[in-house]
Amino acid sequence: MRILVNSDPGSADRDNEDWLHAGENLVAVLDGATARTDTGCLHGVTWYARRLGENVVELARDLSTPLPTALAQAISRVAEEHRGTCDLEHPGTPSAAIGLVRFYPTSLEYLVLGDVSLVVDQGGRLSVVTDDRVSRTATAERVEADRYPIGSPSKTAALLAMKHTELAARNVPGGYWIAEADPTAAQHALIGAAPVDDRTRLAVLSDGAARAVTLGLLDWPGAVNLLCSEGPAKLIARVRQAEAEDPHGTRWRRNKCSDDATAVYVDGFAGTQ
Repeated sequence: MRILVNSDPGSADRDNEDWLHAGENLVAVLDGATARTDTGCLHGVTWYARRLGENVVELARDLSTPLPTALAQAISRVAEEHRGTCDLEHPGTPSAAIGLVRFYPTSLEYLVLGDVSLVVDQGGRLSVVTDDRVSRTATAERVEADRYPIGSPSKTAALLAMKHTELAARNVPGGYWIAEADPTAAQHALIGAAPVDDRTRLAVLSDGAARAVTLGLLDWPGAVNLLCSEGPAKLIARVRQAEAEDPHGTRWRRNKCSDDATAVYVDGFAGTQ
């Protein structure tokens, strides 16, 4: 099995709020949700994504534990770690999207919660799993935020309004679901399974790396081919080049110039287990 990984912070002066694990039997990519408001937490988004990732990987290594159960238990564990010091009822309490893939000799199973993308290529037959429920919330506020250039006071105000509306829709029926302090969110993850053979190629990307497709730089087959031939660092470099060419977001409308970007690519499944 060949596993290629790269993770790059969106800014040199901020911690990377993405986290990854890539092993022979398990891949996890977590994308900590940007906090534009108070969180009620002393630890922050980077800490939350790391601790959730470490716990879910430990639990998911037990093949008898269903992936949603592993995620629910990990959410509960991390909540208990900071329940005494932090306000977990705060509407802005740290949260993270997650993509989790577990491999078997002839198959894989996956879980996606929040805006992490999973791509499975079965000899040219491509399946993409993306949880876009968050992007279907705060629609009017998103349109308003897109009117302004990145870095402007109007953009900042519009993004704050958007965030408040997003948070009101977080982990409630009709809204979107993401890992934070309530383990029941795991019940709303997108789950599935697929066969694997020597033609299978797989990628898991945070939304910062998925900009290679969402900005229109590549399509999904092109992104997988680039990951295969030149690796995740090259894919992220393509994204960074586009971001640098459009720092104010006037060509490609987005919330911030550069986002944390993480990509994991896997192939060579046959005979690995």
